[in-house]
Amino acid sequence: MTDTPIRLLLADDHPVVRAGLRAVLETEPGLLVVAEAATAEEAVARAARGDIDVVLMDLRFGPGMGGAQATALITAQPRAPRVVIVTTYDSDADTLPAIEAGATGYLLKDAPPEDLAAAVRTAAAGRTALAPVVADRLMHRLRTPATTLTRRETEVLTLVAEGLSNQAIAHRLHLTEGTVKSHLARVYTKLAVDSRTSAVATATTLGLIRR
Repeated sequence: MTDTPIRLLLADDHPVVRAGLRAVLETEPGLLVVAEAATAEEAVARAARGDIDVVLMDLRFGPGMGGAQATALITAQPRAPRVVIVTTYDSDADTLPAIEAGATGYLLKDAPPEDLAAAVRTAAAGRTALAPVVADRLMHRLRTPATTLTRRETEVLTLVAEGLSNQAIAHRLHLTEGTVKSHLARVYTKLAVDSRTSAVATATTLGLIRR
């Protein structure tokens, strides 16, 4: 057992959220908030200084880098700190990129304070800490791989939900229009639907794309 505190970096673009996290975590023994960051870029730079054990990272900031990209950059560093995502978003479009980027934990902002502190300690120890809804979704993906969407299919369908045409999606994702159509065809098959509207509605209901 060591008396060395777990050193934390809070990365969120909302000062009120950072203040709330600090208030919760600083009441916990063995946890020490040593820095805050209002942008993902600031979080990456601050984490690189080598004196952070766990980063609590939001997923969406303002213009610029997002939380998943920042997580990938942080976890690629030598002696990298652990990253725990703390967000309001729990769709596959949010959780999967963050976990693929190297996040050790994923919590929702409505989690009880004791769950937040436990997740920080779990992550600091190198173990995974996932919100129940996120863990359930990942288990579902493992059990039913044929009916879950790939990351690219999720990206395409998310843009469909935003109202983009196949041509616009192709331009946004640097794909051919034919490739976009192929991805949508596979989405229709997996979700057992026959239209863009139905695909978006079903995927939203299943939590596969952002609401």
